[in-house]
Amino acid sequence: MKSINIKTPIPGPKSTALLKEKEEAVARGISTAYPIAIDKGEGAVLTDIDGNSYIDLASGIASLNVGHSPKPVVDALKNQLDSFINPVFNVTMHKPYIDLAKKLNQIVPGHFPKKSVFFNSGAEAIENAVKIARRYTGRKGIISFDRSFHGRTMLAMTLTGKVNSIKKGFGPLASDVHHAPYPYYFKDERTDEQLIGELKRLFQVTISPEEIAAIVLEPVQGDGGIIVPSKPFIQEIRAICDEFGIVFIADEIQTGFGRTGKMFAMEHFDCAADLTVMSKSIAAGIPLSAITGKEEIINFPAVKELGGTLSGNTLGCVAALEVIKMIENQNLLRRANEIGQFIKDKLSFDSKHIGEVRQIGAMIGIEIVLDKQSKASHRSFVNDVVHTCFEKGVLFMRAAEGDVIRLLPPLVITDEQLDEAISVIAYTIKELEVDTKLIMG
Repeated sequence: MKSINIKTPIPGPKSTALLKEKEEAVARGISTAYPIAIDKGEGAVLTDIDGNSYIDLASGIASLNVGHSPKPVVDALKNQLDSFINPVFNVTMHKPYIDLAKKLNQIVPGHFPKKSVFFNSGAEAIENAVKIARRYTGRKGIISFDRSFHGRTMLAMTLTGKVNSIKKGFGPLASDVHHAPYPYYFKDERTDEQLIGELKRLFQVTISPEEIAAIVLEPVQGDGGIIVPSKPFIQEIRAICDEFGIVFIADEIQTGFGRTGKMFAMEHFDCAADLTVMSKSIAAGIPLSAITGKEEIINFPAVKELGGTLSGNTLGCVAALEVIKMIENQNLLRRANEIGQFIKDKLSFDSKHIGEVRQIGAMIGIEIVLDKQSKASHRSFVNDVVHTCFEKGVLFMRAAEGDVIRLLPPLVITDEQLDEAISVIAYTIKELEVDTKLIMG
């Protein structure tokens, strides 16, 4: 039986009415990619309030790696609600916080003693990781990378390596933040050696390495377009940090918890960060973020210098413990690789507009181009693909500046659902290419 079931025009009348209410009540700065309201979510399928069912390949922008409403998580949340919700860890301890910290200390990459601390969102964890690095090193400077995305709070926004829809008009930004180039092998012909050379040039003309507290890096850029750097590039960043006593912060907010076919993306590069930042899929949709890292670094802030009223809330912690169990017990790391390979194979057909399919685990970026010779962006074609697939019952997000189709399917998606959804995408691309040829002709 197919999972997609479209019963009304899209969006349906109930979603259309609620969209009007949203426009009247909600600040316009909060975007919604699709004009539908959800009534039920299960696994990889969403059903809207008009009764239409869709296959979700966005997974809450990789925050739902174990799918919508996974039963083990829901059961754990119900059980916790019967006991207490959140006494606030800064007032009294609770066991789920400590149990989750112990588990993360075990599974986060790095052969060194670790400790963990929890917050509410990815951006908050990023800001606290920088705060910890500055406290530990006594330095101010921070380096992040072009096209990166680290959040929308002031420092996280400053660290982010793009302007449109992120920084424009929100200045002045945080000080002592510098950006270096990040690989983009499809469109940027600079080698790893040249890119590292440009990073080192910052040390000569902008800031001394002895003034840098941390380098913040996404092991795989998600919002930047599913950009996978080489192992030598990441290892050279690690070596630079070691040479100058710089804290290496890995932003695993989108890549963490099985998305790339390993629990954490840094495992692909045979080296470990000093501090690993997590959020999104850590708690299956319950707000929670974490920093796990070297004990000597993360333990450096004094008592009361870290914390937050809702940080490490009990519901998030019990959910996260169940998420990790699901990934381990259901072999979801292996499943992520199977999903990614299926998608890559299914979309590896001759196409004028598919410039490249980038895939690491179940993290897939389809670079859409005007033609393969110029590699110029073709955002209108991406928009047509997104809109047409939406009408056919498949949901996914864009990345980069809107010229990359980003697929982040739940790791619990079935073979039948995966084939159904990717067949829609493949057919739509072929169909739109034919229509384009007819128009041009």
